[in-house]
Amino acid sequence: MDEQVWQPLNTVEGLPLRGGEGRFRLLETASSGLAYLIHYPAGVASPTHAHDHDSIVYVLSGKLRGAVDGVEADLEPGDSVLHPRGVAHHVEALTDSMWVEFKSPLPGRPPIA
Repeated sequence: MDEQVWQPLNTVEGLPLRGGEGRFRLLETASSGLAYLIHYPAGVASPTHAHDHDSIVYVLSGKLRGAVDGVEADLEPGDSVLHPRGVAHHVEALTDSMWVEFKSPLPGRPPIA
């Protein structure tokens, strides 16, 4: 894998992040999906959104609070959650947090920027 650079993360599914800016690195891409490394500083949150793919979040560090279809949960290192395609969800970093996010099938358009 080539050395990847961090990119600023300001939007999710075209909607602005709340509370600041995150950052991301594209880890790998395949015809069936992709994987990102994502970092949110404490206090940064995604807006409630849904998308055209499934996402699996695996927390590496920090503490996240989120909701999937209105069901809230706190996530810590080693925890994971599924954001099914078409289901409203959001996530907030309670502390500086980093996670790997797998998306499948390959999104129709870039989901984060």
